[in-house]
Amino acid sequence: MSLTNQQKNQHLLWRAAFGPMAENANQLSHISQKDLYRVLVKASSKEPTALNVAGNMYDGLIKGLQDIGKMQQLSKDQKRQFRKQSAEGIKNLNILWLDEMINSEAQLREKMSLFWHGHFACRVLNIFFQQQLLDVIRRNAFENFGDLLRAVSKSPAMLAFLNNQQNKKQHPNENFAREVMELFTMGRGNYTETDVKEGARSFTGWGFNLHGEFVERPFLHDNGTKTFLGKTGNFDGDDIIDIILEQKATAKFITKKLYKFFVNDEADDEKINFLAARFYQSNYNIQQLLNDIFMSEWFYEPKNVGTRIKSPVELLVGIRRLIPMQLDRPQVQMLFQKVLGQVLFFPPNVAGWPGGKNWIDSSALVFRMRLPQLLTNSEQFLIKPKEDDDVSMGMEMMQANNKARSLSVTVDWNSVFKVFEKITKEELLQNVNGIVLQTKNYINPNVLKRYIDNGSREGFIRSSIIELMSTPEYQLC
Repeated sequence: MSLTNQQKNQHLLWRAAFGPMAENANQLSHISQKDLYRVLVKASSKEPTALNVAGNMYDGLIKGLQDIGKMQQLSKDQKRQFRKQSAEGIKNLNILWLDEMINSEAQLREKMSLFWHGHFACRVLNIFFQQQLLDVIRRNAFENFGDLLRAVSKSPAMLAFLNNQQNKKQHPNENFAREVMELFTMGRGNYTETDVKEGARSFTGWGFNLHGEFVERPFLHDNGTKTFLGKTGNFDGDDIIDIILEQKATAKFITKKLYKFFVNDEADDEKINFLAARFYQSNYNIQQLLNDIFMSEWFYEPKNVGTRIKSPVELLVGIRRLIPMQLDRPQVQMLFQKVLGQVLFFPPNVAGWPGGKNWIDSSALVFRMRLPQLLTNSEQFLIKPKEDDDVSMGMEMMQANNKARSLSVTVDWNSVFKVFEKITKEELLQNVNGIVLQTKNYINPNVLKRYIDNGSREGFIRSSIIELMSTPEYQLC
């Protein structure tokens, strides 16, 4: 099956972005893939504005801590209030970032940031740390991987999550060093337990202060000689990162993960080896690696199109990009995330979300197919999210219960109708099908017509889009 130019461009927009917007969905048939990709790159080239939801709270907390000395001296009520404010702040940051994914022109930057958010999975109930780490990821999303790795490794969020604040000479904590090698860079099989121990010794003393700033504490650092990945010296954390980046295994590990995220869950070793070699030779230039993927002919081969299961965030954002809408209670999107199994800032563990077929189980699939109806019809609905204390982490605003909830949504259908204004009635269903779905098989029109509103052209377009988004095929991109 050969793909049309429109289908290839939609494929690029679903993988390098979050799907087409209503305003450009009917403008994709003439531009080339390379030109469209250049548009995405240019739109994402400007340094992003930090998403700040907790500035005033941060200033107040720091001044308060300086007055009383240490965090440990906070009363139980003060600690409870801090946790409550942090939980509220993370909720607001979640929704603010979702809005960026939906509305920002810097689609490639936000999509790449979502990838790194899962790769450098971090779960701490501290809004300052989470906000700071997100800023590091978004600013470095497609710059140099070594710089990104170093910045993430020195972030208070990651140092706290992986216990390196407690990593001291004579009592090394191996969590941080192990995960940096296993999950962030080389992967299992490319280092030994001795390398973990020696790496942990090298990272001793790395921590952060009350201002959320990275600090090296010389009195806690092990100054002894270490042997790590075949090299010997009085190493510190930066030395360890340098040695890790010298390993070709690191380039291959990152490339394979990016390939599976952007191209296909089924790894193609020949292509990955080629991409990894160029990534390594470029000194880990992320932008070049993306260029090699999205500017290639093979990226647009039919076997790579409509074969990847959308993550819950991609699903939610993609619906809202094609159907512009305003929610009276945006926070309900966190409930949707929890039911579907992907709450931003709350990965299940340090390995992040496994993705692929793991996104789908019977209850998630049913809700996925119901989501377009919920978002486009103001109504009451009943949801009981999966019980998961690890993901909830005391987030009171996401308590699971059987309480009926109402959702009021204002949908800008006129923007959607304009997409199809030049299409004849006879070709309308096929055209809607081609824009909404990325799969090779079209939905049987005779089946669809049973559920479509034929009362008016507008009703026909509106109902056919909602029905197509409510199919198993729409779960794929």
